[in-house]
Amino acid sequence: MTKVPEPHRRQGPSALLELLAVAEEAVDEAVGWLASAGEEWSATRFKASGEEVTDADVEVEARVTRVLQARTPEIPVVGEESATAPDAPLPQCCWLLDPIDGTMNYTRGAPMYAISLAYAEEGIPLLGLVHAPSLRRRWSTGPAASSSVTEAAVAGQLPRAVVGVSGTGSGSAHTRRFLSRVQDEAYRLRMQGSMALDLVGVAEGWLDACVCVAPKPWDVAAGVALCRERGYAVLGAEGRTFSFDSPVLVAGDPALALADLWGGR
Repeated sequence: MTKVPEPHRRQGPSALLELLAVAEEAVDEAVGWLASAGEEWSATRFKASGEEVTDADVEVEARVTRVLQARTPEIPVVGEESATAPDAPLPQCCWLLDPIDGTMNYTRGAPMYAISLAYAEEGIPLLGLVHAPSLRRRWSTGPAASSSVTEAAVAGQLPRAVVGVSGTGSGSAHTRRFLSRVQDEAYRLRMQGSMALDLVGVAEGWLDACVCVAPKPWDVAAGVALCRERGYAVLGAEGRTFSFDSPVLVAGDPALALADLWGGR
């Protein structure tokens, strides 16, 4: 059993390495099951929010959660499909889980979906793991992620940037104006349908930047940890350091310019 983090105390490299091993084990359990799940698991229904969900989303969350609760019983798991109050404050330390980020892609047989799992303290993701089953690829932070929160990489040129965009379904007038500005200013836009994989794209260099509109903690926590560990800026509204209550997330070299567009400047 992994030692439970003490309240208000950031985990050091060795503790994060132990938690990463737990995360790997939990995601392995779900990936193994998902590989043999039949088509009946991908049948779509709709949540009250209007978002698509499948039995596979629920089952993956249950399998990951069982491992996490067995190995780290004092760390609560906040998952997309089991969260009873999506906008409630997070526990001081917790796991953040999106069982299938990109459910719409999954239900249609498209490969751009992922299991996203993070460990966070005081609203800051310290560890992240993203696994894309159809791509057979996995990305994770290292044990030093807790000391890598930085806003240094903000000077990239937006007119030459390839920008990933996700979370566009809200449809508010402000969001539409913002996305129009991004399209006008950026070199190219890419819409992959997964916030987790857009953030991976920034961390890996496929994308120069990404924009996530109305992100929930489980959507982006793992990707935020990955980007910050690799030195990329992760900002919220008004160019401030991103926090989970921000209505928008921008990450990458031209993050500050993107945050300015959100504010209409």
